[in-house]
Amino acid sequence: MKPLQENASVNAQVLTALRAAVISGELAPGSLHSVQTLATQLGVSRTPVREALIKLAQQGMVRFERNRGVRVLLTSLHDLEEVFGLRLLLEPPAVGRAVGRLDAAQRRELHRAFAHMEKAARADDEFTMLEHDRRFHRVLLEASGNARLATFVDGLRDMVLRRGVSTARESRSLDDIVAEHRVILDLVETGNAEGAAEAMRAHIRHTARLLIAQESGADPGSVDVDLAWTDGVMRTH
Repeated sequence: MKPLQENASVNAQVLTALRAAVISGELAPGSLHSVQTLATQLGVSRTPVREALIKLAQQGMVRFERNRGVRVLLTSLHDLEEVFGLRLLLEPPAVGRAVGRLDAAQRRELHRAFAHMEKAARADDEFTMLEHDRRFHRVLLEASGNARLATFVDGLRDMVLRRGVSTARESRSLDDIVAEHRVILDLVETGNAEGAAEAMRAHIRHTARLLIAQESGADPGSVDVDLAWTDGVMRTH
């Protein structure tokens, strides 16, 4: 990690730098770090580093260990199951609510994010496409009127990225992913709140099936996306 310049936005810079280091594996899963060492690497004081680590701990990315420091956590298969279970519970109704609440600026931003997704897919740029994919989802969640939900879902997505897995090129093409978002966008544009919510549910469920199958070695058709919460969120059978 490169040293940062302390200024008014240092807290945001530190959080961004640490989050990126965890997701990229620069701070390896299972590794233990002291707040002081990380602060020295970034060239900042301990306070913004500790505040950033507290936020990452709340997102399940790191864990504080008494008198030892902070440990980077590895996302397990069960973590992925929980992440998608939560996304299925939270995102579809939020998208349905957002349909009638999008203002002109948010509508433009949604189209801009989708256009960038299409452009990145044509360029075979997975990283850029997924960044705009994230923005597409966030615009809709913010439009639902719940900014905390948008931030929470971003944290859930980070947990998946930290595991270093993606369905892109593994189970489906970048164009396939874009096409699923096109369906959502079209329904949002026609004012179909129920349809947009169901399209988002189908998109998240499809992603979950493919990703859990990849990680468990199962056939996608055998992954049951179950929200009954009685014996697990998702199962293979």
